[in-house]
Parts: sequence; structure tokens; C-alpha cells
Amino acid sequence: MPRALAPLRHPAYRVLAAVLVLALLTQGLWAIAMVWQVVALGGDPGSLSLVAGLNAGGMLGTTLVGGALADRVPQRLLLLTVSLLQGCAVSVAAVLSLTGVLEVGHLAVVALVDGVALGLFYPAYSALVPALVPEGDLLAVNGLEGAVRPVLGQAAGPALAGLLVAAYSPGAALAVTAAVAFLAAGCALALPATPVRRKAAVDGAEPGLLADVREGFRYMLATRWLLTTLLFAAAMTLVFMGPLEVLVPFAIADAGGGPSQHAWVLAAFGIGGALGSLLVASLRLPRRYLTVMNLLWGVGCLPMVAFGLTTDLGILLAATAVVGGTLQAGMVIWGTLLQRRVPPALLGRVSSLDFFVSLSLMPLSMALAGPLSQLVGLTGAFLVAGLAPLLFAVVAIAAGRLPADELAHPLDVPAAVPVEETPAPPAAWMGADGAGNVPAREGEPWPS
Repeated sequence: MPRALAPLRHPAYRVLAAVLVLALLTQGLWAIAMVWQVVALGGDPGSLSLVAGLNAGGMLGTTLVGGALADRVPQRLLLLTVSLLQGCAVSVAAVLSLTGVLEVGHLAVVALVDGVALGLFYPAYSALVPALVPEGDLLAVNGLEGAVRPVLGQAAGPALAGLLVAAYSPGAALAVTAAVAFLAAGCALALPATPVRRKAAVDGAEPGLLADVREGFRYMLATRWLLTTLLFAAAMTLVFMGPLEVLVPFAIADAGGGPSQHAWVLAAFGIGGALGSLLVASLRLPRRYLTVMNLLWGVGCLPMVAFGLTTDLGILLAATAVVGGTLQAGMVIWGTLLQRRVPPALLGRVSSLDFFVSLSLMPLSMALAGPLSQLVGLTGAFLVAGLAPLLFAVVAIAAGRLPADELAHPLDVPAAVPVEETPAPPAAWMGADGAGNVPAREGEPWPS
């Protein structure tokens, strides 16, 4: 079996993979069904912004609490709850739509509920993966998922929703979305039960959710490689995501293209990401994993300068595919790194912090992209988007002393991972060391 598909030999992971596939399909269906339902209701761009904004706000607003819950509640229960919540909420919208009484306000509430559910899903899912998959297969897991996400979330789901809307109605697309969410709930119900990794403190105290969130923040601030990488990701998002999402359509229009060409560019980004994920998953984790990961992200943004220098659509498609491939390849390493080096009792919270911090500047990036292009032109904006991330990557590698850290904590030999050089973890971390290693038996001494 190819290395990237090796995790599928584990029955428990096959069930979890089915949950992920159905969850991604649910979101792909919802994204298009929601847009065309707003249009069918006569909504204007402001109405669509309200619905989409509540969806994104619900997700960002609950992701930190979702991380805390993922460390103290069985992740299987959270995944089941999320799928049922989505299925019930979208079912209400589908019934109201098919009976002709749906209003934009109703859809906005459903969008908010869907966003809240998403904020709970990803921390729980990320924390559950290493409990079901052996350590040696984690790189392959992240590569396989990196290939599946764009195919389902950006291609198959939206395409199916578009066909349903065109052939029947937005209400029909919403009904199928709800059905897929309920299928995901059925798969989540079939997941094996896993123990909660987080234990109470020695004195028996049970801190609240906010205390758990603060504990996650303290770990992030005390762990240099984690903080450095997240700050780099936030800075890269600031200069890169706005031009990619906002300015690329205008560059395509200047090249004589239109919506079809824009769709090709997005498809090239997704296909590149899938291929990059599978390639990295088929190889061994690099010894210089922190350096390679950050350079993949920094160097991978360089092809964005093509959008400011040429109008050749073929070159733009190739550039976008390279960007998608390198960015997603780095994400495969990053996901594996979190699962291997973060204490299991903190993985849910750190996963939510990863999502929250790295994307915190995305709204600002979107808002600044237009004024930046007016100030320096499209060429200047794409030069910033392509060149600045490489500079940020070099600074992060040097300032964070990442080369020394990755050599001191090799991940290519799991048994040799030493204790993380961070402050002694609280008892609530189950005694896991900073590298995320837990003794095989209770009371076993920590590796020196």
C-alpha cells in the first residue's frame, strides 16, 4: 500500500476519515447552497455579507473554547454533537425554504450555528487523530487529509450543491447538506471511545474553561518553536491572503479572463495542494522539519509575483499550482509536528490556538488589499505578497533558533525525542513532557 494511504489500514482511522470526508462535504455543500439561497430570497451583497460574517464569527468565537472542551470532553462526543447540530440547523433551513417561508434572518441564525459547530469540530478532530493512529503514520495521515480537504471542500461539495440548485432549488441543496451531516453523525457514533487525556490537578481542583484556555496560551508563549511559527503564519497571512483572495480576480480580468478563468486558477491551487500533500506524505519527515516547513511557506509564496508581472494564463495557472502545493506541503509537516511535540492533554487547545492566531489577521489582510493595490498598483501588491513571506520565514528561523531546536528534538526517531526545554508543565497535563511524550506505564520515570 502506498505510504500516503497506509493509515487506512487502521479500522478506527477509517471511521474517523469517513467523519472528516462527510464533514468536508457538508461544508462544501453549505457554502454554495447558502449563497444561492440568499440570492433566491432577493438578498443583496449586504445580506450575503451578514450571513457569511455570522458564519465566520461563530467559528472564530468558539474555536478557543472548542480547544478547551476537546481536552476535557471525549472528542468522539464533540464530533457527534457537532454533526447533529449542523444537521438539525440546516434541516430547519431546508424545511423553511421548501415551504416558502424562509427569510434571510432565519438563514443568518443557521449560519451562526454552523460556525459555532465548526469552531468545536477542528480542535476535537485534531486531538483525536493521534489517539487512533500510531505515531509513525501521522505524517501520512496529514498528507492524506491535505489532499482530501481541497477536493471535497473546494470542488466536489460546491459542484454537487451547484447541480442541485440548478436542477431543483436551494432548498433541495440544503436538504442534501443536512442529510450528509447526519451521515457524519452516524460515523461519529461508530468511533471507538478514547480516554480523556486531561486529568485534574494533584489537589483535585477542577479549573474552568477559561482557565484551560489561559493554560493553552501559557504553553504557547513558553514554547519558542510554536510561538515563532504562529507569529510567522499570522504575518504571512497579513501580506498574502488579501492579494490571493481579493486581487487575483482583478489580475485575471486584466489578463482578459473572467469567472471561468478564475475558477481554473482556484482549481489549480487545490490540485497543487493535493499533490503537494500526497508527495510529502509519501516521504519521511525531514530531519530539519522546522526549517523545511517555514521555507516551504516562504519560498512557496514567491510565484505570486507572476500575477503582477505577466498576463499569460498558463503561467498564472502554473504559479498558483506551485503556491498551493508548497503551502499545503508545509501544512502536512505542521500538523504532524503538533501531534508529535505538543502534550496530548493540550493538543485540543493548541490546535484551536493554531487556527485562531494564524488566521487572526486575515480580515485585516482582506481590508488592506484594495487600498494597497491603489497605493502601489497590482504589480506592487503582488510583489509584496510574493517576497515578504520569504523574508518573514528567514527572520522566524533565525529569531526562533529553529535549526538548533529541531536538531535537539528529532522526530525521525520517535523513541529518542528528549524533554522539551520549556517550563515544567502543570499536573493537569498528565505529566506529559514538553515534547508530548507520555510514559508507557503510570509512574514510569521521564526520559532524561
